Amino acid sequence: MKWKNIYRGMLMGASDVVPGVSGGTIAVVLGIYDQLIESVNGFFSREWKKHLKFLLPLGIGIGTSILLLANLIEWLFEHYPGPTQFFFLGLIIGVIPYLTHKADMKHQFEGKHYGILLIGALLVASMAIFQTSEGDPMTNLSLASYIGLFFSGWLASSAMILPGISGSFLLLIIGMYSTIISGISNLRLDIILVVGLGILIGIMVMSKIIKFFLENYTSATFGLIIGLVVGSVFVIFPGVPESGLMWGVSIVTFVSGLSAAWLLGRVEYK
Repeated sequence: MKWKNIYRGMLMGASDVVPGVSGGTIAVVLGIYDQLIESVNGFFSREWKKHLKFLLPLGIGIGTSILLLANLIEWLFEHYPGPTQFFFLGLIIGVIPYLTHKADMKHQFEGKHYGILLIGALLVASMAIFQTSEGDPMTNLSLASYIGLFFSGWLASSAMILPGISGSFLLLIIGMYSTIISGISNLRLDIILVVGLGILIGIMVMSKIIKFFLENYTSATFGLIIGLVVGSVFVIFPGVPESGLMWGVSIVTFVSGLSAAWLLGRVEYK
C-alpha cells in the first residue's frame, strides 16, 4: 500500500470542500495526477490489485479529510472568507510553474495549444460572473431530491477530477452546496451515500475521457488543463481587502499558499 497517499488524499479532500478549488489541481501539485487517472482507469483491469494499493489510501485520506474538515472549512469561509481564499489563490498560482514544466510548453506548444489554453482560461473565468443564490439546506428529501443529489455528485466529481474546475463551485451554482455540506457535517448517511455513488460513477467516466485525450492529444490536453487552472484564479479571487489588518493577514495567507505549493512540489517532483 502507498500509505503516503493518505496525506495526499487529505489535501485533495480539503480542497474539494472549498468552492473555487479543484481536487485535480491539488493532485497536480502533488505530482500524482497522471497516476490518479491511470489507476482509476486500471481499477477494473487484471492489474486491479496494483491500482488498489494506490487508490485505497488516497480514498481513505479524501474521505477522512472531507468528514473532519467540512465544519472547519465552513467556519473559515463564514468568518474569514478573504484570507482563506487568498491561501488557496496562492496555492493555485504556485502550481502553474509545475504544470508548464510538465507540459514542456517551451518545446511542445504551438499556436493552437496557446489558443486552447486561452479558451480554457476564459471558460473557467466566466464562472466568476455567476451569482449563486444558496438557500437553506434541504431537510425533507423526496425521491426527486435524491435523484438531484445523485446527479449533483456526478457533475461535481466530473469537475473535481479536472484541474481548475471546482466541483464545489458547480454545486453552489446549481444550489446543492449547502445541502451536501450540511449532510456531511451532520453525518446524514442517506445524503452521503447518494452523493457518494454519483461521485464514484462520475470519476470513473471522466477519468476514461481524460486518459484518452492525454494519450492521444497530450499537448492540447495540457493546454486546456493549464488554461482551466489559470481561469480558476479569477473565480477564487476574493477582491481587495477592506482594511489594513485584512491586507496583512491576506498577504500572509497568500504567501503561505505559494510556499505550500513550492514545498509540495519540492517533495513530490523528485
